[in-house]
Amino acid sequence: MKAAIIVFPGTNRERDMRVALKRVTGRDPLMLFHREELPKDLDLVVLAGGFSYGDYLRCGAMAAQSPIMKDVKDYAAKGGHILGVCNGFQILIEAGLLPGGLLRNASLRFLSMDCHMRVERAGTAFTSRWQKGAVFRAPMAHGDGNYFADDATLDRLEGEGLVAFRYSDEDGAVTEAANRNGSARSIAGILSPNLRICGLMPHPEDLVDPLMGGTDGLPMFESLAENLVAG
Repeated sequence: MKAAIIVFPGTNRERDMRVALKRVTGRDPLMLFHREELPKDLDLVVLAGGFSYGDYLRCGAMAAQSPIMKDVKDYAAKGGHILGVCNGFQILIEAGLLPGGLLRNASLRFLSMDCHMRVERAGTAFTSRWQKGAVFRAPMAHGDGNYFADDATLDRLEGEGLVAFRYSDEDGAVTEAANRNGSARSIAGILSPNLRICGLMPHPEDLVDPLMGGTDGLPMFESLAENLVAG
């Protein structure tokens, strides 16, 4: 699997993502600055977390206008696989590659803590190593992670099976207490209609080794390595 991680001014989770991808592929992903061009032979593009452009204007709004994003949109249109985590999720939404919006957390406070997510859609390139209903732990670190969309969009996401992950407690119960940022219908991550773009707010890349405190996030990267053709 040949992967590339895009680095914008203010990105700060690219090294974490690099560790996760190298663990499952044995090779370093490309690190591309936002003014570079996207290579033609990639199996995966990753938009990592951080605070691109200092989160000015709206989180991800300025990064969505960066030069490389034209290549990313073209890559998406051709059916390429894209993973966006935290700020990467925000950028995907601002670029129009995923629907909805990410608002300030309901508490109006920055959240930095572990959370649990329940897998709502198994069998995708991002989730094939989990079964539907599996629960895993991941760190969250965001101030604008409150997923929002109008009722018609939410109903479409639910009806088409495009909700990838939902906030839950460690037993898989979807509760108000487990939904710390206030996201609509406790949605933590979503998929594009062709199941090739995934965005989520928590950070599975930060739990891929026992030395990190656990391997809960490793199945996502194992899924990608197994499903995407090596470049």
